[in-house]
Amino acid sequence: MNYMENVTVMDHPLIQHKISILRDKNTGTNEFRRLVEEIAMLEGFEALSDLPLQDVEIETPIETCMTPMIAGRKLAVVPILRAGLGMVSGILALVPSAKVGHIGLYRDEVTHEPHEYYCKLPNPINERTIVVLDPMLATGGSAVDAVSMIKQHGGKNIKFMCIIAAPEGVKRLHEAHPDVQIYVGHMDRQLNEDAYICPGLGDAGDRIFGTK
Repeated sequence: MNYMENVTVMDHPLIQHKISILRDKNTGTNEFRRLVEEIAMLEGFEALSDLPLQDVEIETPIETCMTPMIAGRKLAVVPILRAGLGMVSGILALVPSAKVGHIGLYRDEVTHEPHEYYCKLPNPINERTIVVLDPMLATGGSAVDAVSMIKQHGGKNIKFMCIIAAPEGVKRLHEAHPDVQIYVGHMDRQLNEDAYICPGLGDAGDRIFGTK
């Protein structure tokens, strides 16, 4: 299977414009944080286009009618800590009733592989559409592990959303979890020898939270 088949790369001008500002090293913490939230909202509009609907009875000022609303247990939003937290408010602006879980992973500075330190998911997770959030999809290790953890807890309908990605990370995530839909704001060129995305935008967590 071509690994791009289950990947949606956003081409909306607003998303591309905002990502360009994110990349600028002179963009400050406050603006960076706001842009991450806005991009997540714009990507979420596309990623959630297949949420199931059911007709419910509503009384308007004019008459009673049957009209569609989101069906079932709705949505679970699961950011990968810590940078994924910056995207949560953008999705909650679209679906305020969504439940929020958290997965904590840190990257080994030598091997660049992720290690788990926290996992708390909404229950029952198996009945929800799950959107995993991380601004950067670099090696793909954290994304693969996060999705594996969610599946171990019973999650089935899983989407992964990032702002920028390296082709290596997209390929690795798709090969490990071909059932997961991947939404990418922009596909960057490659990873460098330190496993950073090029041209990238630096460390998303540091830039969201103002740390170095």
